[in-house]
Amino acid sequence: MGDARAQVGVSPVKVDTKGLVAKIKFEAPLEGFLKELNGKYKLRVTELTLAPGGHVGEHNHEGPGIRQVTSGYMTYVLPDKTAVYGPGDFFFESGDVNHTVFNKTDAPMVHVLFEILPVSLNGPSLIPVRHH
Repeated sequence: MGDARAQVGVSPVKVDTKGLVAKIKFEAPLEGFLKELNGKYKLRVTELTLAPGGHVGEHNHEGPGIRQVTSGYMTYVLPDKTAVYGPGDFFFESGDVNHTVFNKTDAPMVHVLFEILPVSLNGPSLIPVRHH
């Protein structure tokens, strides 16, 4: 068991992981015509690599976003269904639905997260499960 870590942030988040590497590729505060969002939220793009046989235990995220698998295959387990995503596939996560991710193959799986997050968040968006 390991801790998910992003390149920025001081403390790791306590979510069960194995074989996960996260690299923040881009981050910027939102600015534009949606004035109610300006200064409160930011866009973050993170590249996640999950080693063969790796997993990210049940978790949520601080904010919503789109995910796209760029290589390999992700087994994505939700409370009511399981999906397998491959290269080029993308999907939306609201952040508040519990999910678990597995790489059940013998090759690395890479996916990119495009997230809307609180501007004050300095660490990973990955958080332990929060119940409504």
